[in-house]
Amino acid sequence: MRWYWIDRFIEFESGRYAKAVKNVSLAEEYLHDHFPGYPVMPTSLVMEGLAQTGGLLVCEHTGFREKVVLAKVPRVVFYCEAIPGDSLIYTAALDYIRDDGAMVTATSHKGSKLQAEIEIMFAHLNGEHHAKTLFEPEAYLRMMRMLRAFEVGHAADGSPLRPPSQLVG
Repeated sequence: MRWYWIDRFIEFESGRYAKAVKNVSLAEEYLHDHFPGYPVMPTSLVMEGLAQTGGLLVCEHTGFREKVVLAKVPRVVFYCEAIPGDSLIYTAALDYIRDDGAMVTATSHKGSKLQAEIEIMFAHLNGEHHAKTLFEPEAYLRMMRMLRAFEVGHAADGSPLRPPSQLVG
């Protein structure tokens, strides 16, 4: 089973930023086990949602050609909890992208209130890992479609965001 920690994209600009929403629902099972009797979204899952938002931004910008993995979280700060009924807005900005990886800064907001901020470093797996099938680019393409990135997104030149031609059959 694949876990998605964002519900959909609401903005997406290739190579610049992505904005996604995560609705915290009491129907999500992890809320009942994390702190029994006190449902709160674990901060690690907020971090994962922010990483998915930023990671897909990096993957799309490279045409889904790179094997992108979370390498390091140099900084994260949480200002308040996320509880059932909250809608979290994740905004990830691409600080830089290089041959060996990328850096993203991201925030989570509950309405106008800053809920969390994070810096995330992603690595591109090269060398012996580059030839291995660790990740299927088509899976990321499906995820982008399910999360509506191509419906709301646009390329840096303002044209509509399109799936990479090498992945479209």
